[in-house]
Amino acid sequence: MIRVLLADDQTLVRAAFAMLVESAPDMVVVGQAATGREAVDLARTERADLVLMDIRMPDLDGIEATRLIAADEDLAGVKVLVLTTYDTDENIVDALRAGASGFLVKDTRPGDLLEAIRTVAAGEALLSPGPTARLIERFLRSPSAPATGGPECLSDREREVLTLVARGLNNTEIAEALGLSPLTAKTHVSRIMGKLGARDRAQLVVVGYESGLVIPGSMDA
Repeated sequence: MIRVLLADDQTLVRAAFAMLVESAPDMVVVGQAATGREAVDLARTERADLVLMDIRMPDLDGIEATRLIAADEDLAGVKVLVLTTYDTDENIVDALRAGASGFLVKDTRPGDLLEAIRTVAAGEALLSPGPTARLIERFLRSPSAPATGGPECLSDREREVLTLVARGLNNTEIAEALGLSPLTAKTHVSRIMGKLGARDRAQLVVVGYESGLVIPGSMDA
């Protein structure tokens, strides 16, 4: 069972998400938080596998809450899936830098939301080509984006794999693109994360864009 914690300051929104999550046979809601600080506290006490985190909340916003969860060694296994209103949430990139494992838009279809939870909980590909990936593209390459450590320590093959991860491909798609087995592709991704000190694939996406391996517009190529 995937243990899900819901964090949103709107009671009706939390109730709707709770009904949806509880309808899935492989998920259970272990807590609901109305503020970011409550989300951090409940993540610690309820041992959630995943926090569905709204960005805009009182007391402590979703970005700071995500940063606290990601920085807590006792919560190393907790994934954060951030909710955004898409075009209006430019700080979604800050959430990814803070340690979020991905994000989805609030008007996502119910079935897609459940699949997103499963995907993030499993640590698989988080960001597929489309509007959400273009949002990341837009802000990670903005002039105000601070640079992160580059992939200079990677081999040529690892740089190829990192580029495909940043474009939103999962391990199977990477394997097909490079003529590898899925297990080899997964091994490459794990080694890249270790070398770069990345928490998960979302942070690899950040490195891919900020280092220039993936450039604006390349998603549509």
